Amino acid sequence: MTLKWLAVVVATVSLTLWATGNVVTLAVEGGQLPLLVNLFALVTAGTAVVLAVVAELHERLDNRISALTEFLVARLNEIENHTGDRNTGFVEGYLLSHGQEAAVVPFGRRGRGAAER
Repeated sequence: MTLKWLAVVVATVSLTLWATGNVVTLAVEGGQLPLLVNLFALVTAGTAVVLAVVAELHERLDNRISALTEFLVARLNEIENHTGDRNTGFVEGYLLSHGQEAAVVPFGRRGRGAAER
């Protein structure tokens, strides 16, 4: 059971016990439960409701982050596939235009000035 639903159950049980206890005490003794018992039941229910709301907001935020992550991964894969095809085509075209013996030579190191030549 998730935290959200556990908090909802705790709030429901707490409010039910509070209401039932006060109704039974009123019917039998003509009064109400002690103030400490009433406050404990209401504070427990209130805390559980706040916890349920926070858990729901956390779940929604997690779902949105997951959707955003999936979108970004798909977009990056699309960009990678497009870029990879373009570079591969460039190299293959270069090799085909210069014959089979042509080699792809990397550029020289940078930083060499005219004095070093």
